[in-house]
Formats: sequence, C-alpha cells, structure tokens
Amino acid sequence: MTTDTTEVLKRRVAQAAVDALPDGPLMLGIGTGSTMDLFIDALAASGRDITATVASSRRSAERLRSHGIRVIALEALTQPLALYIDGADEIEPGMAMIKGGGAALTQEKIVASAARAFICIVDGSKQVATLGAFPLPIEVIDSAIRPVSWAIEALGGRPVLREGVLTDNGHPLLDVHGLQIDDPLAWEDRLNALPGVITNGIFARQSATVALVGRPEGVERLERPT
Repeated sequence: MTTDTTEVLKRRVAQAAVDALPDGPLMLGIGTGSTMDLFIDALAASGRDITATVASSRRSAERLRSHGIRVIALEALTQPLALYIDGADEIEPGMAMIKGGGAALTQEKIVASAARAFICIVDGSKQVATLGAFPLPIEVIDSAIRPVSWAIEALGGRPVLREGVLTDNGHPLLDVHGLQIDDPLAWEDRLNALPGVITNGIFARQSATVALVGRPEGVERLERPT
C-alpha cells in the first residue's frame, strides 16, 4: 500500500468516524496519532455539538484547541465520556489492540477507561490475526529499564529502548520485538505486573467496542464479538 493510498484511507475512516457519532451534545475522549489528527480536523469541520473533549496527549490537545474545540482535564469529569476515539498500530479479531507507536499509551489507556465505548479507526493494513508483529511499547520507570528488560527477555521478547523519546509523563519507552501475543488479556496483565512497568501497549481490557476499517472499496464496520 503506497503512502498516498494510506493517507486517503486514513482520511476516509476519519470522516466515517465523525459521521458515526451520535447526535450531540457530546463529551469525547480523543486519542493520538496521524489518523486522529485527521479525525480532529474532520470533527472541527463537521459543526457537531461537542461540549468538551479529553485529550490523551499534548499533541491532540493543541490541535483541538487550534480548532476552537474545548479541552478539559480528565479529573474535571463528573460522568463517563460518551465515546473514546483513537487509532491503533495493530488490531486483532477479538478487538484487542497494540497502541503506543505515538508514545501516548498510558494516557490513551486511562482516557479509554473513562469512556462508555471505544471506536477504533484504522486503515486495513493494521488488521492482524495475532498481535505482535508491531513492536509492543512499554512505558517504564527509568530505574527499572534493566530489570524489566531482563524479565521481558525471559518471556521471549527483545526489548529496545526508544532512543530520545520520553512520554508526556516523562518516562522512557521500551519497544518489544518478537512476541506472539496469542492471548492479549493474559499478556497485558503479565507485563503490567512487572515491577517498574507503568503500562504496556496491549489494549485488551480497554479493547475496541467498534472498529472502522478503511479499505480501497470503502469503510468496514466491525463490532466486538459477544
């Protein structure tokens, strides 16, 4: 898939996500990444009644504010968000995902947990049978990099420090290669239990409710298996 084609699909699925929103007023959680940038632009152009948003990153907050869309802190909420909308680096048939390529995984997971439903928007290249081809991001406390890396190696992974990158929380990231994540929920819990791990990029406990998948022939809507 060429870069031009991917961009077209991202724009198409971003617009489809705006079109899928229920009538307002709405309070939305907003994820991070190139597809979400396009969603924010389409949301701003739509004239939808968005009372407020909670952003998962400074990048998204700045883009929302540039369009005049109100951004509030998560702690200002008095009730759950109607929806969380975000992309993914990979998504499997059970609607678990790998996220964190944009280094916002912890805040994304927190905001997703505060929403009643999660709409994942991706192009078709992000669909996989089993998670793990995309390196799994793990946010860690700086002093724990070595012991966490040893523990991951014992589990069969190859952790690589993402050089020159800190999360919005000020922490480093390990990108783990070589895992075959055949049971996303078990892997998410196993990795989160390692001392020094803040969170990992497996979204199984916060799996997508709906996925909108952009393809050359149109946008496919998938729902979480019951």
